[in-house]
Order: sequence, then C-alpha cells, then structure tokens
Amino acid sequence: MGKSVIQPLESYRLAQYAVPIHCYMCDAENTFDAELCTHCQAPMALAHQAKSQKIRPRLIGTLGASGAGKTVYLGMLMDMLSRMPHRLRIMARGAFSITLQQTTTAYLSRCRFPDKTASEPDRWNWVHCQVRRPKRREAAELIMPDMAGEAILEEVDHPHSYRVIRSFLKKCGGVMILIDAVELVSGHHDHDYFSMKLLSYLAELDDDPKTGWATRPVAVLFTKADQCDECEQNPAGFARSHASGLWQQCQDRFRCHRFFAASVAGACAWHESRYDGRINVPLRIEPRGIIEPFEWLLEEAAE
Repeated sequence: MGKSVIQPLESYRLAQYAVPIHCYMCDAENTFDAELCTHCQAPMALAHQAKSQKIRPRLIGTLGASGAGKTVYLGMLMDMLSRMPHRLRIMARGAFSITLQQTTTAYLSRCRFPDKTASEPDRWNWVHCQVRRPKRREAAELIMPDMAGEAILEEVDHPHSYRVIRSFLKKCGGVMILIDAVELVSGHHDHDYFSMKLLSYLAELDDDPKTGWATRPVAVLFTKADQCDECEQNPAGFARSHASGLWQQCQDRFRCHRFFAASVAGACAWHESRYDGRINVPLRIEPRGIIEPFEWLLEEAAE
C-alpha cells in the first residue's frame, strides 16, 4: 500500500512565462528564461541588460567579407581600449562580452589568427560595453556583434535569409566596413564587389532622407595596411585608385563617410601545416590605426 504524498503545485511560476521579454534586435516575444531569441537567434542577455539600464544601447556594425579581419579587429579594439583609460574608458557588460577579446589575444599570443567565424548566429560573439569619453559626461552604451562574412553576403544576396542581420542593420547607428587592402593590390576585387553590394543593401534598407542610411556614418577601413604603404599613407586616394566603384558609391549615397587604414600584425609569414595546409601567421603584433575609426564613428553617431 503506497503512502500519500502532498506535492505543492507551485503554479506561481507560470506567471513568469505570462510576461514576454522582447528581443532587443527584432522585438520578437520570448520567455523570460530563453537564452537566444526564437525569431532571430540574438542573445536574450542583451534584452535583459538593456531593460535594466536607463540608457538604451546603440548598435555599431563591423561588416566585411570573409577574411577581411573583422574578428581580429574587434578583439584587438576591445583589448586596446581596456588598457587605455586616458583615451576611452571601456567596461564590458556581461561575461559574454569579454569572450571575443579573450579569444583574439589568446590566438595572437600563439602566433595564430583566430579561426573563421561560424555562419550560425548562435555561435557569434557579441560585445555589449559602456564607453566613457573624456570630453563627454554621458557614457555611451554600445552593442557590437562579430558576424560571419558568409552570413552577411547571404543576407545581402538573398534578403531575409538572416533575420538577425537585417534587424540589426535597420537599427544600427553606423558601420565600419572592413576591406582587405592586400587583395585589392593583388588585383582580386571580391572584397570590392562585396562592399559595393553591402552599400547598396544599406541604402535600400532604409532610404528615409532624414533618418536613413544616407545620413548615418560609414567608416571604410582597409585592413592589413602594413603590407601596403600606399594604403597607409593615403586611404582615400587608395580607395579612388583601387576600389573606384566603392569610392563612387560612398560619394553618391552616403553624406557622412571616411576612409581609414589599419593593421594588427607588424609582419606575417606563410606556414605549411600538415593538417591545415598553407596558413598565414603573424610574426609580431604592432597594431596601427585601430582606435581612430572607432573614435570617429562614435562621435559621428552621437551627433
């Protein structure tokens, strides 16, 4: 004969599921304990943190083709800002915001570049941080994801393929477009065509003459400039001579744009690996032009 047991129903827990949490990217409704948005796969931690703060975070995009150096640039930017409080004071919001910085510096310390970012949105690294500038009283809350180049290209070629990218770029206050300068000098224009597609996508995504992409800041950043003296000395002239289509689109469609040159590695070499084949490795780390594009974009987006 079994013993009777009193089991509390704890029905009060159902009340937590009755109040939806809106995704910060796409505004879709999710349950309070969801880790990722069921609609766009963006981290729900961003929504929880934004809800608990008085200042709504602004979105800054770092875009570019696969291999342009988005992961290295963002990771190095976060690492440098965390060590330069006299210029820009940065504080990460949430433990997940430090992962990109940690991963990038760990790879570079072993003379390796980070692995290519996966195409699945649930495997992207997101950075939510607070930035304080010396001449401004109010701090800026920023959200910057490290999105895969293949995913960006898929969304540009086939709109609505990646809901998180489209939702992010609609709300984005400004973008940094990274282009491999070495590829342009070598005569390979895949990165140039990618950037032209991306600019066309942005211009058509929001064409409002007062608040659309025609008025938002666009920083075009030529990476790996340590291997191209012309690019480092005159980024705008380099764009005009080696990426004329990109330069013309910026002149015609975006009133607020500027060209920059940046590099992370002071010297690189090729290494033959039994498993990975021929890979490019950094011999030493000498970051140049990393903070300047971010500073310019931050000021222009604030205006």
